Amino acid sequence: MRDVIIVGGGPAGLSAALILGRCRRRVLLIDAGHPRNAVTPRMHGFLGRDGRAPGSLRDEARRELAAYDTVEIWDGRVIDAVRAPDGFRVVMDDQRRADARRMILATGLRTDLPAIEGFSEYWGHGVHHCPYCDGYENRGRPLAVYGPGETGKGLALELTAWSRDLTLCTDGPCGLDDPERDRLARNGIRIEERAVARLEGEDGRLSRVRLRDGTALDCAALFFTTGPCIPSPLVERLGCDLSRKGTVPTGDYEETNVPGLYVAGDASRRVQLAIVAAAEGAMAAFALNTELLREDTG
Repeated sequence: MRDVIIVGGGPAGLSAALILGRCRRRVLLIDAGHPRNAVTPRMHGFLGRDGRAPGSLRDEARRELAAYDTVEIWDGRVIDAVRAPDGFRVVMDDQRRADARRMILATGLRTDLPAIEGFSEYWGHGVHHCPYCDGYENRGRPLAVYGPGETGKGLALELTAWSRDLTLCTDGPCGLDDPERDRLARNGIRIEERAVARLEGEDGRLSRVRLRDGTALDCAALFFTTGPCIPSPLVERLGCDLSRKGTVPTGDYEETNVPGLYVAGDASRRVQLAIVAAAEGAMAAFALNTELLREDTG
């Protein structure tokens, strides 16, 4: 029986494992090895690591964790997790099983790309969803925003902090009323309601949006609005509440509605930045260790 199982080996899970290892807790970290930012060449907004490859954080963190003899790492995928009488139990895809008194889910989220040719090809290479992560590198350049109907309006306005050369592609009638159209126009945002056929580029980098009538819209990058988040199946399997956006509502220290279960990182309710995920992992570890101390000391 371990103290803690952490599912997810990104910034949140690694940070939690480090704090708990320093608390001498028996920790099992399970990493499926498919991070959400795997296609991103550079990680931004992380103090001390701005511009570094995302994989470098994972590799260095694992080397640091190797110094803590109470922390164990399993590579593989958790296919099931259940509440047990004295904690939690997980089952791996290779049938390994593990039990622990507490659990942290740091599984992140899945991003579903629009079903348009070129989105997956240029994902992370000109196609982005987070201006805070990739807006600065495209500052002052012509940008496209993809958001069907009314969904892209807010993202287009947000991007005016980085560029004033913006085209909102609504892929059909935008459904915006005159005041909303006027607001976009006042901020220099063009509205393109013609249907989008595909994304095109050169040398592995996006350079234009091709409309179905053959028109090409040149752009240095495209930002798109995401739909509801898709959490790990383990979230619902363990009985977590979900918000309308598909994230898990958590308390101040990442606790969930399920006793003994914490959710940290992109799957929880806060800003989806790597540095925030790492902080949430540390907060969950602090709260969890405090809870175990109370339990152990009566």
